[in-house]
Amino acid sequence: MHRFVIVGGGAGGIELATRLGDRYGGRRRSGAQRASITLIDRNPTHIWKPLLHEVAAGSLDPFAQELAYAAQAQWHGFQFIQGELVGLDRDSRHVLLSPLLDDDGTELVPPRRIGYDSLILAIGSTTHYFGVPGAAENSLSLDNVAQAERFRKRLIAACIRAEQQRDAGEQNADGVPADHTPRVQVAIVGGGATGVELSAELRNTAKVLSSYGLHRLDPTHDVGIVLIEAGPRILPALKERVSTAAAGLLGKLNVNLMLNERVAEVTPGLIRTKNGKTVRADLTVWAAGIKAPAVLSTLDGLTVNHLGQLSVRRTLQTDLDDHIFAFGDCAACPWLGYERNVPPRAQAAHQQASFLVKALARRIEGQKLPEFTYRDLGSLVSLGHADAVGSLMGGLIGGSMLVDGLLARFMYLSLYRMHVAALHGYARMIVNTLAHRLRRSTAPHVKLH
Repeated sequence: MHRFVIVGGGAGGIELATRLGDRYGGRRRSGAQRASITLIDRNPTHIWKPLLHEVAAGSLDPFAQELAYAAQAQWHGFQFIQGELVGLDRDSRHVLLSPLLDDDGTELVPPRRIGYDSLILAIGSTTHYFGVPGAAENSLSLDNVAQAERFRKRLIAACIRAEQQRDAGEQNADGVPADHTPRVQVAIVGGGATGVELSAELRNTAKVLSSYGLHRLDPTHDVGIVLIEAGPRILPALKERVSTAAAGLLGKLNVNLMLNERVAEVTPGLIRTKNGKTVRADLTVWAAGIKAPAVLSTLDGLTVNHLGQLSVRRTLQTDLDDHIFAFGDCAACPWLGYERNVPPRAQAAHQQASFLVKALARRIEGQKLPEFTYRDLGSLVSLGHADAVGSLMGGLIGGSMLVDGLLARFMYLSLYRMHVAALHGYARMIVNTLAHRLRRSTAPHVKLH
């Protein structure tokens, strides 16, 4: 059998493992099994990464949306191995995994070597701090559920602490009476999609926490939200009219935008910019950029770019090894017709996963591999439970079209439902959607503990 090993169970990796498992895995109803599929991830569960800002804001319970890799493997005919990639032996075609430890640091499984015939790397991305002093130590990122949950708990604690200080008549760190400035201030560094979506979601969170009595602060004026962007506008990767529309909606939510402000230093409770400004920050979230995980630059001679992404051809094979593929955020894939690479978006990972299902089938047959062509379908940004903004692109509309409001919000939610359908089929996606609606009707709109 041909051994497919997929490292990384993000949006693209788990979709690819599921579809390959359905086609070649052990649960096929007829015919000999022609391939084995193994998915490796350091976590036991999967969650769609674009949802993490909602987890951080408390508006989404991650445990209700997580999917156990072992269960998905059983349902779709592939094998799941929990472990972290630490090395690669290209000569013998083995990936090297670190020991698996429990929460107390006790070794459960020793280091392992997993053999492959075709290796597909889809390990996503991590936060890029750009060497800013104190950024990694004094700010929170949203790379995974644990980090998002940590921010949520610290936000609740900050609100409770601020209320107690108000009742005690204390002043803020600058010596200014607290009623003239926000009693809790969240600073978000980076005006991309994550920063914009989090800032909008947090305003709703402050209101809901107040309504449930977790604090008695004014959710609009006592909880300040500052979005710091180094460039002249937020959402710099999207069209200017989308950026302008999003800025207007954030203004209505009383989100303070600081544009053309590059962060020079992050200290406990304070941010300094290169223009000499200081920003008080009870909580700092770093969402200013991404890079590929550092392990990729150590993989047995494979080439990476300045962001640590693996260089791949349009077949998604790495430059130096035809047996190794890479896609998603960790791959630098040429974008046909543009002088840049395919952008690190969920839609790109989805398209590449669909492409690889067909390409890897040809590989088993010994046929020439096709080349991947990315189709930009537009971008949507969530601005709370009742709003969104974005642009649609494609031949059907003859270019691009700005969408906002409830229509954009509906389309934004549909993106996640499409991901669920890719994993479970449309029937289970519909059941999952109905179950989610029922849970929300009987549970608080924000996680309170």
